[in-house]
Amino acid sequence: MKKLPLGIQNFKEIIEDDYVYVDKTRYVYDLINGAKYYFLSRPRRFGKSLLLDTIAEAFKGNKELFKELWIYDSGYDFPRHPIIRLDMSNISNKNPETLEAALLFDMRIRIKREELDITDNDPSNVFKSLILALYEKYNQKVVVLIDEYDMPILDHITELETAEANRKVIKSFYGILKSMDPYLRFTFITGVSKFTKTSIFSGLNHLKDITMLEKYANICGIPVDSLEEYFSEHIENLKTHKRFVHCENIRNRILEWYDGYSWDGETKLLNPFSLLNFFDAAKFSGFWYSSGSPRFLLDLIKKKPETYTNIEKSKISEPMLDSVDIANITLAPLLFQTGYLTVREIQFTSNDIIYHTKIPNHEVKMAFNVHILAALTENDNVETGMVRTEVVEALKTGDLQKLLEILRGFFASIPYNLHIDLEAYYHSVFYTFMSVLGLDMAVEVLVAKGRVDAILELEDKVYIMEFKYKQCSPDASEKEKQTLFDKALDEAMRQINERGYSEKYKGSGKEIRKAAFAFLGRGDIEMREYNSQA
Repeated sequence: MKKLPLGIQNFKEIIEDDYVYVDKTRYVYDLINGAKYYFLSRPRRFGKSLLLDTIAEAFKGNKELFKELWIYDSGYDFPRHPIIRLDMSNISNKNPETLEAALLFDMRIRIKREELDITDNDPSNVFKSLILALYEKYNQKVVVLIDEYDMPILDHITELETAEANRKVIKSFYGILKSMDPYLRFTFITGVSKFTKTSIFSGLNHLKDITMLEKYANICGIPVDSLEEYFSEHIENLKTHKRFVHCENIRNRILEWYDGYSWDGETKLLNPFSLLNFFDAAKFSGFWYSSGSPRFLLDLIKKKPETYTNIEKSKISEPMLDSVDIANITLAPLLFQTGYLTVREIQFTSNDIIYHTKIPNHEVKMAFNVHILAALTENDNVETGMVRTEVVEALKTGDLQKLLEILRGFFASIPYNLHIDLEAYYHSVFYTFMSVLGLDMAVEVLVAKGRVDAILELEDKVYIMEFKYKQCSPDASEKEKQTLFDKALDEAMRQINERGYSEKYKGSGKEIRKAAFAFLGRGDIEMREYNSQA
């Protein structure tokens, strides 16, 4: 049984030490024999670094490493080329001065290793001189491979001044590639985000973006039909493990947790980082999500909580993917690029391409909701086991007063300074709370006469929920609070009834429960219900 390459991004080590390698060399062949400049956006820990290292070994001429792989018998003759590798995730970027110093330090290591004489102190000039010097030394065109190009920006995405200053540094640094065209054989740039080409790669208008090309949809990640081909022994090995002896179909559980990524709306891919860690730990867990905190995403959601509850129904146009700007970031494209959304379906119109998105799998949905809830409430320890049991029991029996008691306690635990005077905030916290508990609640549901805030379906019941928020002074009297509650609840219930939110469930055989929730903030919640037999 081949070993699992946990944390290993070195192609040579994987091949020589008999680790599992999912063959991507046909893509490498197509890239090398296709265009000259490429760009690829994929989420972190999705195989970009290993792909670059595989390309590097091909350009080093190490043909024997590829002996059991597709490219070996392709006719490619593996000519040797000098290579410049740059991993921006290893370059300090605290501020533009630090970034420039770190780039210069990295270049000088390469200069020393190659025994070259370059003394300039400007990183861009040194990069340019290094390309020229390698071309002259080896009499071969140079290969440039840049990984995580956008890290100096993403690390400061909520600190616009630093992000913009770092953008200017890397724009100048990458900008020399255009003038070096006669000396370059191949350039491949990867990252998570797709910031506008004019803002980062000014002049590189011949940079071929393969991010959404159908031909390269599976260039990173593990295709579903490759699961048995490469991991059948590992799956069989799990069947005797005490955690899985009662698991009827391990393969389906694996797909539920880690499959679902797609860049063409048709083929599905498993997250390689999560899959490898699952086999190693022999348990289902949120490995990919816990490997790095998406602080910048959480901060963006906190600023606009209304953008999150309906995020699974996002539609992203092609121009939206190509126009991500530091000062005006739209959440849905960034969630897609960072791996929290994926393509469910592609719609081709006469003027545009529309990507319908969804959350990829169970791992992402559960882990992200936990972190969203923590960000919105500073509650890092939701006791989901006991709370879930109580909430589910209350919903099954129709005891909404019990649910109200639980919600009051939860909202009361949120620090005062985190409460936002927006209905969307309370709607988002309610939705995320229910999602963390594993309850699949539909939000912002379109019906004939309007949009329902939330619908929760059980086997024999359906809950129609409407939320209202009223600003209330912290020192308001109980009478004043009750007046606001009554106004909000009347408004919500009238909206449910007058707009016929429950009409589609009549005749379903399910008991229809209509619930109006009113929030005054700081744990002040009231609920009114009306039930009718469908």
